[in-house]
Amino acid sequence: MRGRDVNDMGQWEPSLYTVKAVFILDNDGNRLLSKYYDAGLYPSMREQKNFEKNVFNKTHKSDNEIAFLEGMTIVYKSSIDLFFYVVASAHENELMLMVVLNCLFDSLSQIIRKSVEKRCLLENMDGVLLVVDEIIDGGVILESDPQQVIQKVNYKADENPLSEQSMAQGADTVGGYTLYMAISNIQCIYSISNIWQA
Repeated sequence: MRGRDVNDMGQWEPSLYTVKAVFILDNDGNRLLSKYYDAGLYPSMREQKNFEKNVFNKTHKSDNEIAFLEGMTIVYKSSIDLFFYVVASAHENELMLMVVLNCLFDSLSQIIRKSVEKRCLLENMDGVLLVVDEIIDGGVILESDPQQVIQKVNYKADENPLSEQSMAQGADTVGGYTLYMAISNIQCIYSISNIWQA
């Protein structure tokens, strides 16, 4: 239990906001993607990058899957030239965080359909962002099953990349029926205003 005092455990209020940050770094420790869900944790970009550099320096040569740094529990995984990290408070359950990390990695593996490496990740960044948002929203873990994440994202790497989908398909892909209807209404209003001006 990492030396936690049982009495200290009672002081922590249960919360849905378990994840403080998710980030992906390359094998040089450079940021490829990061999402911080606690505005008070590292409020500036400089503080975030310093934290990421410290995490990378502590983990990139280690065979462990869990690290503790600056009062945070960090679970991580490496793949070829990438490092994936999920960060939470020291009192969070490491197994739960590992499930989130594995869901992220497995979902990305299915989207990329190749080995998860820097080049492929950058080429599919739109899908990567959707996957992260389906798994974690504002620090709350929404999904831990990669199949459900892929189904929700509705990402078909073999057919059309998201950037080539039609507006209607894109809106439907992110569950944006309301967005699609709003765009349709704007187009309709624009057409009506052109008729009145003619």
